[in-house]
Amino acid sequence: MSFSSIFARGVALVGGAALQWRRLQGDAPQPAWGHQPVIPTAKPQGALPTLKMPTAKGWSPGHVPTVAPGLKVNAFATGLDHPRWIDVLPNGDVLIAEATEVAGPPRSVFHYAMQATMRRAAALGVSANRITRLRDDNGDGVAEIQTTFMEGLNQPFGMALVGDTFYVGNTDGIFAFPYTGGDKITAEGRRLTTFKPAGHWTRSLLPSPDGSKIYCGVGSLTNIADDGFEVEDGRACIYELDVATGQSRIFASGLRNAVGLAWEPTTKVLWTVVNERDGLGDETPPDYLTSVQEGGFYGWPYCYWGKTVDDRVPQDPAMVAKAIQPDYALGGHTASLGLCWLPAGTLPGFPDGMVIGQHGSWNRSTLSGYKVVFVPFENGKPAGPARDILSGFLAPDESVSYGRPVGVTLGPDGSLLVADDVGNCIWRVSAA
Repeated sequence: MSFSSIFARGVALVGGAALQWRRLQGDAPQPAWGHQPVIPTAKPQGALPTLKMPTAKGWSPGHVPTVAPGLKVNAFATGLDHPRWIDVLPNGDVLIAEATEVAGPPRSVFHYAMQATMRRAAALGVSANRITRLRDDNGDGVAEIQTTFMEGLNQPFGMALVGDTFYVGNTDGIFAFPYTGGDKITAEGRRLTTFKPAGHWTRSLLPSPDGSKIYCGVGSLTNIADDGFEVEDGRACIYELDVATGQSRIFASGLRNAVGLAWEPTTKVLWTVVNERDGLGDETPPDYLTSVQEGGFYGWPYCYWGKTVDDRVPQDPAMVAKAIQPDYALGGHTASLGLCWLPAGTLPGFPDGMVIGQHGSWNRSTLSGYKVVFVPFENGKPAGPARDILSGFLAPDESVSYGRPVGVTLGPDGSLLVADDVGNCIWRVSAA
């Protein structure tokens, strides 16, 4: 039998299993959001994951995302190549990390089907491995200048300028480059850490408020340690790098894929958004927003949402017993990636809170995410239901995606900037 025939049969099995599960469950479950989400019972052990993803279409001229009342949105920059993450320099230049996932050898029929689906959705391909500099010289909300800031990197993602050193989170480690200004970095960098590449490849960076530490999210290789625990050593965690010594350590663990990182300014506590495991159902378990405790363990791969055991994983009761329950559920498989703090009044009608870029699902019967949401905070904690800031990235029939939001940050003019790696642009959200 040819591989294409095996692939077709595998896709049919995946689709059939998903359809049967939905028939058994009846109507689709309610989204699992908030402090006390209702999380449906997990799929039976051995059930195949759902595989569903829209075809990448991009934005036609004049077509923009739907924006919340009182706000407006415009394209700050276009013509990029998979823009993923955003950083703003002190001089107001906006830096964009352009990179994408690169396919490795398929490990199974399902993995082959997943890779084919991801290519169609523009989620897999050739990585630009570049950081681009944008500048809005005349203050009209559109970047007139677009030049290469760095190139020849290895799937760059996180960026941070601390003093006269520019740090880049490549998939294989954190690198430091001397920088005292100018439009481009050409100097050779120093490797400060080494990470295992592949799997969840993004490496977000966030300096501490005093600049003495840098925090970095490193995701797992697999879904639930499918290839054993040894290959997951040093993964599924947040690292802390000491800037003065160059030494690093694991700050918190059991985080399957912690991507966006942000400080809550009143409590000075670190927060992150985490992509949870696949194969247990549309809303099981939800992705989440959580505060991060030093030395804290958050369950992966043994359990989820506190101490709910995942029977597919060889168990360690001691690890389950110390698992910390996350603070706030963000819905099942929303692929919540971007995270930044939004001070009250930055956007009209929005109090203090966190902005989250939800890249969108590929692994549930009814798609989720594909929007930018806001979670209000009071006294250092989430307080109330989430609100949409940007939506309309997904066609109503779920057949195509016009864009997929990733990184979010505040622009030099106080607007909200959003990286869109399918639309290949940066959106700017401001007061209407």
